[in-house]
Amino acid sequence: MLARDSGSTLAHGRIVASDFRPHPLLGNAHLHTIASTLLRPLPSLEFQRERWELLDGDFIDLGFCGTGSGPRVVLLHGLTGGFDSKYLRGLARKLIRIGWRCVMMQFRGAGPAPNRLPRTYHHGDTADLRVLLTRLYETEPENPLFAVGWSLGANVLLKYLGESGDDTPLAGAAAVSPPFQLEPCADKLRTGFARIYQHPLLSELKSGLRRKFATMPSPIDLSRVLRTTDFFEFDNAATAPLNGFTDARDYYNKSSCGNYLARIQRPTLILHALDDPFMRPEIVPPASALAGPVTLELSPHGGHVGFIAADRALRPYCWLERRIPEFLQSLAP
Repeated sequence: MLARDSGSTLAHGRIVASDFRPHPLLGNAHLHTIASTLLRPLPSLEFQRERWELLDGDFIDLGFCGTGSGPRVVLLHGLTGGFDSKYLRGLARKLIRIGWRCVMMQFRGAGPAPNRLPRTYHHGDTADLRVLLTRLYETEPENPLFAVGWSLGANVLLKYLGESGDDTPLAGAAAVSPPFQLEPCADKLRTGFARIYQHPLLSELKSGLRRKFATMPSPIDLSRVLRTTDFFEFDNAATAPLNGFTDARDYYNKSSCGNYLARIQRPTLILHALDDPFMRPEIVPPASALAGPVTLELSPHGGHVGFIAADRALRPYCWLERRIPEFLQSLAP
């Protein structure tokens, strides 16, 4: 199941062609994206919840699963995700079966309990991840530590790796469906059929802010936020002012992981489908924009965090849950 090299040199990162083959009944990017979310049952997973206090007075919630002394993997969910994200639980189950341990990080404010400060989690929020990784490393400096992120979590992870360079406890990472450039993605989601994804995401974000500011004074015009109809409007009204950005474009420019890929200093696998309905193909970075340890594995199909394949009996399975453990195991001592 190894990828085939598309011919890029190793002076910088590599772009390779994926061996992923879509399920024959899911030849459409939207079917991949929707089926992976709606048709899959929630994988059962036993984990221990812990709340870690942060120096600024806020908190993050963590889910620890797996036993023994195997390598540890931090799992980072996407926008409006959390402990009940199916892709996150599915990978955790696979990794636990091979003796690894997982730490699911629920970004501040992403769970049902509102976080304490006005600020929110967002695509550029790497500070809490940095704290988590540092604390985890200090508890077991002898054990390898990895991370996997999906969508927003993939963007946060790649940005963190680029910011950190060689100053990171991570031994390697994998990122699925990262929005390389946020502004074109926001634009794509307000056009055509892609708008079907924008509405539920915005609705959940608005509900979260409504719950948060029911318990504290709001520094933003909440009525304006609740009237927004696309991500440009929402990020201008909420994300940017709550998190210290001038406006949505300032937020997009400073938070897009594509601006940090050339500085990554750990083996990193990026898995991306060219038909991802959240993005435009032209935002995919060239090999020259990737640092040497980065491999961008491209597939013509797969949708957004989809990648549903078929076994010999045409039973569907999540290909990512084979490819990512394969990659991580190749890095483990």
